[in-house]
Amino acid sequence: MIIQQFFVPGLSHLSYLIGGSKSCAVVDPKRDIQIYLDTAREMGLKITHILETHLHADFISGHLELAQQTGAKIYAPRAGNCEFEHTGLSEGDTLLIEDMELKVLETPGHTPEHIVYVAIDHSRGKEPAVLFSGDTLFVGDVGRPDLFPGRAKELATRLFESLKKLASLPDFCEIYPAHGAGSFCGRVLSAKRTSTIGYEKKYNYALQERDEKRFIKMLTTHMPGAPDHFSRCSEINRKGPRLEKELPCLTPYEPEEFQQKANDPNVIVLDIRPYEAFGGQHIPGAYHIDIRGNFSTFAGWILPPDKEILLVVDKREQAEEAVIHLRRVGLDHTIGYLEGGMYEWAKAGLPTEHICQLSPKELKKRMDEGPEMILLDVRGKQEFMAFHIDGAINIPFPDLRTRANELKKDVPLVVICNSGHRSSLGASLLKRQGFKEVSNFAGGMLGFNAAGLGPECPFCSAPHLPEVSAR
Repeated sequence: MIIQQFFVPGLSHLSYLIGGSKSCAVVDPKRDIQIYLDTAREMGLKITHILETHLHADFISGHLELAQQTGAKIYAPRAGNCEFEHTGLSEGDTLLIEDMELKVLETPGHTPEHIVYVAIDHSRGKEPAVLFSGDTLFVGDVGRPDLFPGRAKELATRLFESLKKLASLPDFCEIYPAHGAGSFCGRVLSAKRTSTIGYEKKYNYALQERDEKRFIKMLTTHMPGAPDHFSRCSEINRKGPRLEKELPCLTPYEPEEFQQKANDPNVIVLDIRPYEAFGGQHIPGAYHIDIRGNFSTFAGWILPPDKEILLVVDKREQAEEAVIHLRRVGLDHTIGYLEGGMYEWAKAGLPTEHICQLSPKELKKRMDEGPEMILLDVRGKQEFMAFHIDGAINIPFPDLRTRANELKKDVPLVVICNSGHRSSLGASLLKRQGFKEVSNFAGGMLGFNAAGLGPECPFCSAPHLPEVSAR
């Protein structure tokens, strides 16, 4: 048995190739599938099976793309009622791949239809050796059961029973989950990407909780916010995502044509350059998501999914990279980018706006000497509660779309996060809503602490992790 793990930064998605001597399966594939094709070819294996543990909420799966290019069969939970060609699986079903036997267990909780695959390597023994746990069991955590409105307690109850089932596997059974630290599919996922049943039974807080009522309360209160695309991706995966050949091509547009297209109400402009470049000069009304940050998640969270997207980049390669990240969260309508970037836009005499970038010492001086300003911290609630600058108010950046009216437009705003990425995104949202005097705190709380102006923040070393709630 050969197991190859693949990791997607930002989404913190984990997928797998499990192979024998001639054939292999891919478990929970990402949408851009070339890496699976290359790996199988390098190993001399034929991809014959595509295995889904559930209808993923945080990313678009590559199951249809992979099946179309390899001829492999797709296997998915029968309870998912998928609309594409596949074999539905339920409790007790078994798949054979050479000497490997994969047994299916139903483990609802994170989602109603969730299944896992327990692998036995008959070339070595008859006991379960590997668990592909999807989002039921993570390293250090379990899948959140609160993604379906009105069903959190029901699904938490089912998750409690599902975990009992998994805990009965041998202690030496290895765990290969679908996500690691940084994913919003759980709360406190470990940075370690594999574990064993025995280790998790001893150290995973959720498996240690034996009281069902306390377990349900723990998994249904103080959970991190769920990005907007979580409510869309599951259904896209159930129906079957569009294939790459059906998606728009990326077209370069000269400034005047770009402006003309951007004036269409069904089109948005997304600037993905570093936040210091965006602050220096950007197109009025543009969204800003720094591609160096948690780009896919923030894009899926903030951008309207029904709009076409025009990109502002420094070079075409950045646009091509952004398209991959956007498609991973179901944003399929990127139609083009600004040829020559903001340099050509400015040469064409077209309008621009700016966002001042404040250093820690500049911010401290303004705090001490004036003028009046509002310190707006756009981090998550738990991050803010752990440590913040005195006098700051907290509105998490996704909430600025609905709560910006709580802020005074005639008072200068300084937007703060951990590093400058989310604050620049938040600043762009405020500018879109008519706020004029908006500054970004460059370097964020990391810079504030490094300048000796505050104690170390427990969240600053990992600025894009989900909020960690006190237990």
